[in-house]
Amino acid sequence: AQTGTMSLERCQSEWTEIEQEYQQLQETHKVYRLKLEELTNLQAICSSAISKQRKALKDLKHSLHKCTKTRSEKETGVINDLQVQIKERQNVFFDMEAYLPKKNGLYLNLVLGNVNVTLLSNQAKFAYKDEYEKFKLYMTIILMFGAVTCLFLFNYRVTDEIFNFLLVWYYCTLTIRESILMSNGSRIKGWWVSHHYVSTFLSGVIEYNLLTFLQYYYQSGCLYRLRALGERNQLDLTVEGFQSWMWRGLTFLLPFLFFGHFWQLYNAASLFKLSARDDCKEWQVFMLALTFLILFLGNFLTTLKVVHQKLQTNREKVKNN
Repeated sequence: AQTGTMSLERCQSEWTEIEQEYQQLQETHKVYRLKLEELTNLQAICSSAISKQRKALKDLKHSLHKCTKTRSEKETGVINDLQVQIKERQNVFFDMEAYLPKKNGLYLNLVLGNVNVTLLSNQAKFAYKDEYEKFKLYMTIILMFGAVTCLFLFNYRVTDEIFNFLLVWYYCTLTIRESILMSNGSRIKGWWVSHHYVSTFLSGVIEYNLLTFLQYYYQSGCLYRLRALGERNQLDLTVEGFQSWMWRGLTFLLPFLFFGHFWQLYNAASLFKLSARDDCKEWQVFMLALTFLILFLGNFLTTLKVVHQKLQTNREKVKNN
């Protein structure tokens, strides 16, 4: 009986301790709710202020454009200085909005609905970005292995269908993740996102996977060095192409990149030739040829544009020095 009484007293003591912690939890949660409401109000105020500033800058930019028609030499420097400051201010607004809730684009609305995908802390943004990079690397290795397996070991219709399903799922998932990253401030070029939409329909080229594997290691090394020097944003990504920050050590990657682009052009030409044959009645052949051509034009022209921009930037630096 005495043992039972001691056990009951211990239970009552534990319950009292739990009750005290519960009361403290309630108070903490109450403070959290108040802070959350305060945060929501601050977000709305910031979003409204940014919209107001953008409208004011747009009107100012329009007024400056009118002034350029009747400007003097002295006024030219002032106008150019204001235009530069307006452009810099717009970049600042972009960084601010990375930490504010915003409406999803059409694609995210169709897939996820009107869900807030903004990550509020730097730690959460970096963790999501790193997980995205690992997902790309692991899936690229799996797809390379799957392509080789389907080609040489299990050349059956069932395995081909499974592999194509995996490709479509991968590209669909990639476009969703990239849209979320762009909502959180990643400055990925629009073409590389569109590239994945097109690849969803294409689904299944082994040389693309090999090129992606090389690009991942090269680009991740560039990003690591540039972030360590404070020259790149922490949310910059590896992409399926060439961007300005990849200029250092480009000699290794650029030949592979252009080889992949012209291989896409070769595939397009071969498929167009095949679709023109009298015994080819399937519309899929022509659509594949068109898809390869779109991929080539998008990849090749975007890469040339960035290389041209970088060369111009280097020339301006040399002139200024």
